[in-house]
Amino acid sequence: MDLLENVDCEEILVVRDRQAAAVAVVALHDTRLGPAHGGIRRWPYEGLGAAIADVVELAQAMTWKCALAGLPAGGGKAVILDHAGLDRAAAYRLVGRTVERMAGRFFTGPDVGTTAEDLDVVAAQTQFVAGTSGEGPGDLAVATATGVFAALMALVDRLGAELAGIRVAVQGLGAVGMKLCELLHDAGAELIVADALNQRVEQAVAAFGAGVTAPGEIAMTACDVFAPCALGGVLTESVAERLPARGVCGAANNIFASAKAAQILHRRSIPVVPDFVANAGGLIAGATWSITGRRADLARIHQIQQTAAGLLRRSRDEDRPPHEVALQVAGERIAQGSSNGMGESDG
Repeated sequence: MDLLENVDCEEILVVRDRQAAAVAVVALHDTRLGPAHGGIRRWPYEGLGAAIADVVELAQAMTWKCALAGLPAGGGKAVILDHAGLDRAAAYRLVGRTVERMAGRFFTGPDVGTTAEDLDVVAAQTQFVAGTSGEGPGDLAVATATGVFAALMALVDRLGAELAGIRVAVQGLGAVGMKLCELLHDAGAELIVADALNQRVEQAVAAFGAGVTAPGEIAMTACDVFAPCALGGVLTESVAERLPARGVCGAANNIFASAKAAQILHRRSIPVVPDFVANAGGLIAGATWSITGRRADLARIHQIQQTAAGLLRRSRDEDRPPHEVALQVAGERIAQGSSNGMGESDG
């Protein structure tokens, strides 16, 4: 099987440290708007083929995210193939050396499985990294959650509701999911949560009075908004046919398992804020720091609300899924070489 069959990517690097039993893949999807930005994911992939497929899909989403966030940047991603014998520090050093060799064409940061301490290891090898424990763009998880909250406000408005009193089912209570719960709780929302780690669930119950359901049942829990904040692919065709939520907005990447699932939800009049719009807060913070050396202000991240609102309006007016509208807008901006953010006139 050709691992690169049907792969739409500018560049893919597969690197290995034999002594550390470490393999990593770096993908640059599109750099027409500027240098690629994307985090490092560490995950137990079934093999190199699965890792390549995932890194390309993630890098592609970063391209759309940059274009719609109005950033002079493109999409990239790095993944580390995790396994029991992996020398973790050596694996991150490997990625750091690879990023450094790319000489500013790729800026990296956190993703699933990667901590600030891991990024400190990367930073010892390259300057092109954000999200370390030292000075930098700030807490990228907080920035991401802030952006998701802004997008969720646009969705709630589209539903003709108010944040106070709505019921939100949050799937995944990592750093982003937990911060999103805090923001929603402070706004008066009712929370239902699920996570594979009981300690996180207990924390959400104690801090926010959240209701609890099993991870495998959260998508089928009656709510106003379903907020997937774990791994992608949760919106399968089967889930889309039965989803009891009125709308979807979360932090997870690549939430649709297929394009058909997006069509099903649109047919059912369930608006979905595209994930690469909703979760762009961390990217905005990281890229702003990389490009300007300054931290992004909160108002810049809150512009995600305006972007999401514009996409939801166009989706309604043109009778197309928001995901489809967003891809069209992003593609047009990239082709035109313009990263101007979506404003009211785009709606």
